[in-house]
Amino acid sequence: MTNFTVRPNTQQDQPWIQELITHCWGSEIIVVHEESITPAQLPCFIAEINKENVGLITYRFKQNQCEIITLDSLQARHGIGSALICTVKMVAKEHGCLRLCLVTTNDNTAAMRFYQQLGFSLLSVYRFAADKARLIKPQIPMVGNDNIPIHDEIEMEMKL
Repeated sequence: MTNFTVRPNTQQDQPWIQELITHCWGSEIIVVHEESITPAQLPCFIAEINKENVGLITYRFKQNQCEIITLDSLQARHGIGSALICTVKMVAKEHGCLRLCLVTTNDNTAAMRFYQQLGFSLLSVYRFAADKARLIKPQIPMVGNDNIPIHDEIEMEMKL
């Protein structure tokens, strides 16, 4: 494992955050349950190695839950994603949240495996939600990982 640190974002990070979100997610917005969200405007944590940014997690609080909106690690299998989630989990508990949740798409089987290994459970499948989201954000591809057609949103949660 590479040594890295996790820190809250600063105003100086905004250009990098916006660039990373656009690069990784196809635009500056994310669509979840037909809601358009701008992750760069949310609280976030950044992982860095030797002052170089290597990971980002964005999240928001909604009633008694904390929802992860985006998670990006620029160096796979170094524990960066796990550390970012652990940091948000700690903040969510401090904030009094009862659960940590997120949404992914049906093609993202590697992410579902990763999240389950961290203690998340599958909660709900929203059939054809990605198809509806595509009306708001046409950059969502028709076909995703492993050549799987993208149609559904999968909600996962971790009780806190």
